[in-house]
Amino acid sequence: MTIVAEKTIKRKTSPKRWTKFPKVDPLPLENGARLSRVEFERRYAAMPHIKKAELVEGVVYMPSPVHFNKHSEPHADIIGWLTIYRAATPGLRWGDNATLRLDMDNEFQPDILLRLDEELGGASRVSDDDFIEGPPELIVEIAASSASYDLYEKKNVYRRNGVQEYVVWRVYDEALDWFTLDEGKYHRLETGQDGILRSQVFPGLYLDLEALLAGDLPAVLEVVRAGTETEEHAAFIESLE
Repeated sequence: MTIVAEKTIKRKTSPKRWTKFPKVDPLPLENGARLSRVEFERRYAAMPHIKKAELVEGVVYMPSPVHFNKHSEPHADIIGWLTIYRAATPGLRWGDNATLRLDMDNEFQPDILLRLDEELGGASRVSDDDFIEGPPELIVEIAASSASYDLYEKKNVYRRNGVQEYVVWRVYDEALDWFTLDEGKYHRLETGQDGILRSQVFPGLYLDLEALLAGDLPAVLEVVRAGTETEEHAAFIESLE
């Protein structure tokens, strides 16, 4: 009887190869990442080529490049409107895309904000590192449509943190929403019989809604200028002084 010895066959295996990536510190800022506000600021500061990023309820949002018709020109028209009012109202401060710290999960860059100085009763302040902390009295955002997060997540954060008036211009919808805060809830501000929206926080801040949506900037500026010449605006200036 012949016994055949079993041979143990040893397979040669190649050593594992690991791809090594250079360590990055801090990690890059990425759309959709969930971060604390401290970590968000750390990553944002390390990426100066990024011009706009926001932390909304702990989630990073990085908007697409700015389009002219959808955003840039409407943005400029709103600045023109508010320029007239601010120039006629001592004590007001404003900002364009300023970093705004609202709470530990939310740090925005609103398109435009209008605020009272702290010593005049304003609810926000300028921090030692030159950011806005706390709720400005009025914020304006330029949105593409009603599907934008400006009307959902951001609106709720603004409400919760006490932003008194919130304006969203929905460019594609050819509509504008102006919300005022009352007892913790936002209510839509309605136009008067003359088609004019009148701020409940800043007396004399008038907006001709039809003219704005039609692109009639001269009419928009004429109406806000008229608002700054009213008795209510004069009384407001006196109260600030």
